[in-house]
Amino acid sequence: MKLTTKGRYAVTAMLDLALHTDSGSTPLADISKRQEVSLSYLEQLFSKLRRSGLVKSARGPGGGYRLARDASEIAVIHVLDAIDEDIDATRCGGSADCQHGEPCLTHDLWVDLSHQIYKFLSDISLGDLVKRQAIRSVAERQDNAAQPHYVQLSDIKKSSA
Repeated sequence: MKLTTKGRYAVTAMLDLALHTDSGSTPLADISKRQEVSLSYLEQLFSKLRRSGLVKSARGPGGGYRLARDASEIAVIHVLDAIDEDIDATRCGGSADCQHGEPCLTHDLWVDLSHQIYKFLSDISLGDLVKRQAIRSVAERQDNAAQPHYVQLSDIKKSSA
């Protein structure tokens, strides 16, 4: 199983949203800037996330997205399912026809691995991730980097003098 960029970006964006839930609606442009993901790509992902009932959108000034339910109720697997990310470690797509129409020697091993991965991602919620100090530290760094840095007019005058 290979988690695609689509899956990684969707989980990252949803975690960013969960981390900023106290701020109300979050514009996708803010997530795009913090996570360095294309805004148009996020728009495509959030369209699917909205249709799956994981996020709600608000239009107008102060608009953006927010989680449709508490972060503790959204498992990582829900996000991946919403964007049609495949969690299958078999090369046959689980159809058991991997070798001339029959299961290969290791088919059951890869099926078991797929089940373990699915269970692992089902047991971790966005709320669980938000509680991790390492994640909160990264989010704080990203927030600080995304803040506009203003130059004082007095500093400009000093440097040109």
